[in-house]
Amino acid sequence: MKAHIVTLPGDGVGPEVTAAAVAVLEAVAARYGHEFSFDEQAIGGCAIDAFGEPLPAAALAACKQADAVLLGAVGGPKWSDPNAPVRPEQGLLALRAALGVYANLRPLQVHPALAALSPLKNEKLKNVDVLFVRELTGGAYFGAKTRTADTATDECKYTVAEVERVVRRAFDLARDRHRHVTSVDKANVLETSRLWRSTVQRIAADYPDVKVEHQLVDSMAMLLLTQPSRYDVVVTENLFGDILTDEAAALAGSLGLLPSASLGEGRNGLYEPIHGSAPDIAGQNVANPTGAILSAAMLLRHSLQLEAEAAAIEAAVDQVLSQGPHTRDIGGQASTTQLRDAVLAAFEEHADTAEAFFSGARACG
Repeated sequence: MKAHIVTLPGDGVGPEVTAAAVAVLEAVAARYGHEFSFDEQAIGGCAIDAFGEPLPAAALAACKQADAVLLGAVGGPKWSDPNAPVRPEQGLLALRAALGVYANLRPLQVHPALAALSPLKNEKLKNVDVLFVRELTGGAYFGAKTRTADTATDECKYTVAEVERVVRRAFDLARDRHRHVTSVDKANVLETSRLWRSTVQRIAADYPDVKVEHQLVDSMAMLLLTQPSRYDVVVTENLFGDILTDEAAALAGSLGLLPSASLGEGRNGLYEPIHGSAPDIAGQNVANPTGAILSAAMLLRHSLQLEAEAAAIEAAVDQVLSQGPHTRDIGGQASTTQLRDAVLAAFEEHADTAEAFFSGARACG
């Protein structure tokens, strides 16, 4: 397979973890006979410094032409003034809108070897396997905004079509998992949530094999901490999803572990670890690249349909999390590059097994 991948390393530790993910993708290409080309572009604070804008036109054009986009992180203290007219996160929001990636997928699993790092008691972490599906291009983040000396407004607006497409994506994903969808809203207060809930109820009729339940966002915030193993696929709007997924990420023990995929209707997708730019450790070769590497696995699965390759990477990461080495955020002393090299070595061990398994599955229909 030939694929063209745009990388957006961004700010802080973004370049370091993105480089590790690219190294893994290059190993995949070499092992399986693919041709992956990479085009590095600027986004975020570094783009503001170099070009005066957080998403230069050249970077956006390159992303639109790519088969997939791999992002590091944006932002940092240098650009943190919320009143600044140009900010790093504007580039990310603009990119999501331009690519039409309306569904943000954030898988959450708690690795047994790292359960002690979670703030929850170990017995609550057994069998935690949640896939969050967050609507990504609507709601308050993209609504009209006003500001006067005394007031400010942020419009939260959703159309039926916007809700329907992300909810259908959630139900489709649930069919390949445990067939349980939890829809999160605030329908007791917000009109947009009432629209959301009625749309979910209508769509659920098309999926009689999938169980659906509704939760209010405030109670869901509590339930994620008290009953996390109860949930399978959780779908919600943009703002609620942003908050809930960061809360849930703490269960895994480190933000550095978790990947994400932002998908639209076409092949192209935006893949990034969920952590921020971590400017306090930038340039020290100590950042955990696991989330970026697992984001690369999601890129292979969702944009390139390379399931065996994705599974081999995930198996390699699982082995390293079980046996070490570990970066310092998860109790070890390994550097970014040492963890990368450990994943690369484990990948070579798992590549044949994954390829044989998925070849056999395809042969069996």
